[in-house]
Amino acid sequence: MTMTSELSAVKRFLNDLCGGKDTSVLCAVSGGLDSMCLLHLLSDWGRTRNITVTAAHFNHRLRGAESDGDEAFVRKWCGEHGIPFVSESGDVAGYAAETGQSIEEAARTARYAFLERQRQATGCAFVLTAHHADDNAETMLLHLLRGTGSRGLAGIPPRRGAIARPFLSVTRAELAAYAQEHQILFVEDSTNALDEVSRNVLRHKVLPVLRELNPKAVENMTRTAQQLRRDEDALTSMAEALLERCCREECDALYLDAEACLAAAEAVFTRAVHAALAQKAGGRRDLTAAHVEAVCALLYAVPGKTASLPYGLTARRDARELVIAGAEPTPQAADIAPGETVRFGTWRVMLAADGPGRPLSAPEGARLTVTSWDRNDRMTLPGSRGERSLKRLCADAGISPAQRDAMPVLRVDGQAAAVPGVGIDAKFAPNGSAKPIYVIFHQETEEKNDEK
Repeated sequence: MTMTSELSAVKRFLNDLCGGKDTSVLCAVSGGLDSMCLLHLLSDWGRTRNITVTAAHFNHRLRGAESDGDEAFVRKWCGEHGIPFVSESGDVAGYAAETGQSIEEAARTARYAFLERQRQATGCAFVLTAHHADDNAETMLLHLLRGTGSRGLAGIPPRRGAIARPFLSVTRAELAAYAQEHQILFVEDSTNALDEVSRNVLRHKVLPVLRELNPKAVENMTRTAQQLRRDEDALTSMAEALLERCCREECDALYLDAEACLAAAEAVFTRAVHAALAQKAGGRRDLTAAHVEAVCALLYAVPGKTASLPYGLTARRDARELVIAGAEPTPQAADIAPGETVRFGTWRVMLAADGPGRPLSAPEGARLTVTSWDRNDRMTLPGSRGERSLKRLCADAGISPAQRDAMPVLRVDGQAAAVPGVGIDAKFAPNGSAKPIYVIFHQETEEKNDEK
């Protein structure tokens, strides 16, 4: 049977976290086994160490009366043990539908937002959650299945900002024994028994098989995660030092010295690039390993090569630097008439009475405009079998999304008629009924702009 003393690693974690000082903490409590063990430990042992705990429960309103019952259970337990209790509920299903997130993602977002609000409102130094070693093993496996590096294989971080997780070195079996020893009551979430999400499948089917192969599988994975986290921290520190040496910010763009990056170990400059992207994007969410690899590949590419990224970011290889920039503002649409020239970002669009441009025919009195592309644009190119989306035509022409977003589209009465690199829509090809207009698209290169 697990004795309280066997949670010594948890107590050391809490002692280090609180620094031996009077500390107020907010404990995230669902009512399940794990969080009730944490709440009990804090209310019992924590009180003797000047740790003051407030319980926080978020009702996700996903299981009807069962969700309300969980909240009532935690509220009652806290009342009986003299622990301050705060709660909130939210329409997680509605939030998921509104944002396009999965239910699991939406629940996590809403829950952590609630916990941070309550931490600030109650004046607590930390939010403690009850994630344990089995949770961490599941997370490591999920990341492995999706493809990840050492950061993902390191699993759940013990500390991130004001969020701390004291139980990461403790298995669920140890917590079950602790609960039995102290006769701790808890509730079961009925959805945990359903294999409708990947985490539950790993919990019910994969981890049991791993334990059959090695009863200490979870403990060994915990040890591996700790080693990987130490390695990751060291490499991250080296990457930060590299960025300090080789990165500068100018005109709302980041410039990384390509030679300095390539002189560093790949594991270091890869992390430096990831950190630079995160800095420019305002976070790491949606920045995948594939995006980082695409940008790192530019270090070996010829100048002028670009990569499109989330958050409207673009990366390009200059002669000596890797440039990470935000999306340029979309140029304003402009009317144009034969004989005129208009500017559209770095482009000039000219309509001439004769060559050397591409000939185009427009009905008399038609309105000619230059705008950005639209996802509803469709064109029929001469010799093609039919109409296709401009998005697909650009992709077929090797035009990247970033290049496409910056390109001008000449329109005739609102319809896409001519696009640089794509061509002239067959509907507006010269037909003899009207004098053709010659369309000239010219993009000014960065070098030419510098000369001017």
